[in-house]
Amino acid sequence: MIRVIVTGASGRMGRMLVKAVDASENTELIGATERPNSPLLGTDAGNLAGIGALGVNLVDDLSKCNEADVLIDFTAPEACLKHAQFVADQQMKMVIGTTGFEDQHIETLHDILKHTSVVMAANYSVGVNLALSLIQQAAQVLGADYDAEIYEAHHKHKVDAPSGTALAMGRALAKGRDITLDDMAVYGREGITGARKAGTIGFSVARGGNIVGDHKAMFIADEERIEISHFAQDRIVFAKGAVRAARWAVEQKHGWYDMQDVLQLKAS
Repeated sequence: MIRVIVTGASGRMGRMLVKAVDASENTELIGATERPNSPLLGTDAGNLAGIGALGVNLVDDLSKCNEADVLIDFTAPEACLKHAQFVADQQMKMVIGTTGFEDQHIETLHDILKHTSVVMAANYSVGVNLALSLIQQAAQVLGADYDAEIYEAHHKHKVDAPSGTALAMGRALAKGRDITLDDMAVYGREGITGARKAGTIGFSVARGGNIVGDHKAMFIADEERIEISHFAQDRIVFAKGAVRAARWAVEQKHGWYDMQDVLQLKAS
């Protein structure tokens, strides 16, 4: 039985993760945390997730959790860095779904977690990760003769843009073209922008309501348009993927992995 801690367990994703851990036959929720001063501290994580009491109450510090094998983190960059240090100190494994990191955060995470196995992905949906592979393949076949655009939509509470998944799509597309995303990305258009520059990768973003996650990569020529889309209907799909990644991570030697590794989608 794989022992799991979920951080930020009272949030939207946190509750889904609690449900997914409990639903998996070979995982057990050992600990659940929430930010200090939260009015939900002391509440049973299972009750919050709507699945009944699990005997695991929300605490404000990881040191108050029982010993575990893996920590799943869908919180915020600064909090994730603190959680990573705990993982390293306890020689645990870690699954990171937090987005919005800056480059220096990623460098720090790699340094802190260099002696354990980590899965970090912008999106843990199996369908999204299959779409990333298809986007890379399409970009390789179609080349820069096809204009590339990426569209994403999320709920009104999301704080970062473009989404981590949209950026992952951009990186997959750029990899297929053998270019660097930073060199060719266009993140906004306004006013008299001039004609579209050949080879660029455009991004557009929508925020509203309770959209779980819509993503689309478009390859556009004068004669045809190819679209690779993914629509998430329930956040549980991300949580199920993260638990799958946690089960995989505990079997790995130290290293930095993503969901493409977990699903064995990378070319050998």
